[in-house]
Amino acid sequence: MNIGPFVLPNALFVAPMAGVTDRPFRQLCREFGAGYAVSEMVTSRRDLWHTLKTSRRANHDGEPGPIAVQIAGTDAPMMAEAAAFNIDRGAQIIDINMGCPAKKVCNKWAGSALMQDEPLARQIIEAVVAVCTPRGVPVTLKMRTGWCQAEKNAVRLARAAESAGVQMLTVHGRTREQGYKGAAEYDTIAAVKAGLRIPVVANGDIDSPCKAREVLTATGADALMIGRAAQGRPWIFREIGHFLATGELLAPPLVAEVRRALLAHLQDHYALYGEYTGVRSARKHIGWYVRDLPGGEAFRARMLRLEDSAQQLFAVASYFDALGATLDRLPDMRNAGWLDRQNDLLEIAE
Repeated sequence: MNIGPFVLPNALFVAPMAGVTDRPFRQLCREFGAGYAVSEMVTSRRDLWHTLKTSRRANHDGEPGPIAVQIAGTDAPMMAEAAAFNIDRGAQIIDINMGCPAKKVCNKWAGSALMQDEPLARQIIEAVVAVCTPRGVPVTLKMRTGWCQAEKNAVRLARAAESAGVQMLTVHGRTREQGYKGAAEYDTIAAVKAGLRIPVVANGDIDSPCKAREVLTATGADALMIGRAAQGRPWIFREIGHFLATGELLAPPLVAEVRRALLAHLQDHYALYGEYTGVRSARKHIGWYVRDLPGGEAFRARMLRLEDSAQQLFAVASYFDALGATLDRLPDMRNAGWLDRQNDLLEIAE
């Protein structure tokens, strides 16, 4: 799998998710087998480039390449300037956001809202490519199937992007109107793949090794991008990679391995965000890890009362120590009803 001059180790990608795919999370997913990761979206507004929020989103300290930065905005010159700014800060690939369905983004006509205005979308793509190409930086694009069910224009816009010089395209199998509701569809992604020569990446509802294989078969895509299913389960990349290579399902990870990974993730998270913000923003990550585990919901509720990193680390370590006394591995979520039988196995002391 190549993006311009960059050869990727595999075709399993981490999706850019605002508030989630910061540097600690991207590195964690790569350690568990992801071959490529794109940053959270960075605004094209110059007045926000030097804010603490943007500087954290653009932090790639110690991250293995290629460094891919996603930019978002509605003005072609501003997007071109944002691309140049991020290249100066170390970006090796620029990704254009035309896929975010969030209202606060779309209300400003950015993200997937741009699919409603194809001339503007093309202007942005052409402006960004014009800045990046002389510097040897590939441009990629993430989009949806369209704005709504009646306006699925992904194929038309994808062809325009390829003609403008975009070197890889990711399609989430939903419209902007759907948000994350309903089921992703893959016929549109297959149509995009059939109509392009550049690599096409399939995204949407890929939550298991078997689903990954189904999506590859249905779309003919060159790669898969995984977002929400990696939240609290970064080893999904390892599971999918193993299954696609061997046809065999891996056993769930050892409790001790998950404990080590989560504690290391938290320490990296605190280092990036600081004590106050780090503790509070880490809560969602911890919640994702434990949400389907015995005693997880009660533990999440208690976690909300902890306000310093030492307490948070101790509580997480204690939870997984107690879980490890009962189980060697995480529960196999493929077994229907497992949690119903096991929910009372674990009690966490206050």
